[in-house]
Amino acid sequence: METKTVNNEGIKKGRFIAFEGIDGSGKSTQIALLAERLRQNGIRCYTTMEPTDSPIGSLIRQVMTGRMKMDNRVIAGLFAADRLDHLLNEIDGILYKINEGVTVLTDRYYFSSYAYHSVDMPMEWVIKANEQSSGILRPAITVFIDIDPDAALERIAKNRFHQELYEKRSRLVKVRENYERAFKLLEKEEDYVVIDGSQTKERIADMVWDAVKEYFV
Repeated sequence: METKTVNNEGIKKGRFIAFEGIDGSGKSTQIALLAERLRQNGIRCYTTMEPTDSPIGSLIRQVMTGRMKMDNRVIAGLFAADRLDHLLNEIDGILYKINEGVTVLTDRYYFSSYAYHSVDMPMEWVIKANEQSSGILRPAITVFIDIDPDAALERIAKNRFHQELYEKRSRLVKVRENYERAFKLLEKEEDYVVIDGSQTKERIADMVWDAVKEYFV
């Protein structure tokens, strides 16, 4: 596949860092804290998330909130398509930003698909469905915020008026196990760090910084 990139002659490419975790793990908070820290250090930074706000992402959100119903295989395919658009969109896609010299922090990437969708289908199938994205761009590091499902559900209950499709204890337990399985399966191909999400947000932020700062020196 031929992809277009911006003219980045003389520009140092930005870094790409993915944050992962079950729902309620605190990823969004840690992304915001890391982005602030990077900017304070003079590093251009862009934060984004999956599903995106694109037409495909909007369709996914309708499914996640129960306004539409689809087969799990279709949902997995939509996530894979949304991820490709997230990478390749010529206006604000991840590749465009990185080639401009901007560091990109994303709330979820392909490990989310591996963990969530392999509850319903073989993980090998999900990995295969996302191999275009992994082939185009792997994160410099994936930061996994690990938290107990019960604690995650408590946070969700405090901060939201409704539960989404995957926000059930039995499913989150399996998703957490799938994250561990996926990391072990791909440990020779991926750089990742597991951080205890039960600590204070300040302590977690310091641990995140310790894990990623080597990419910015």
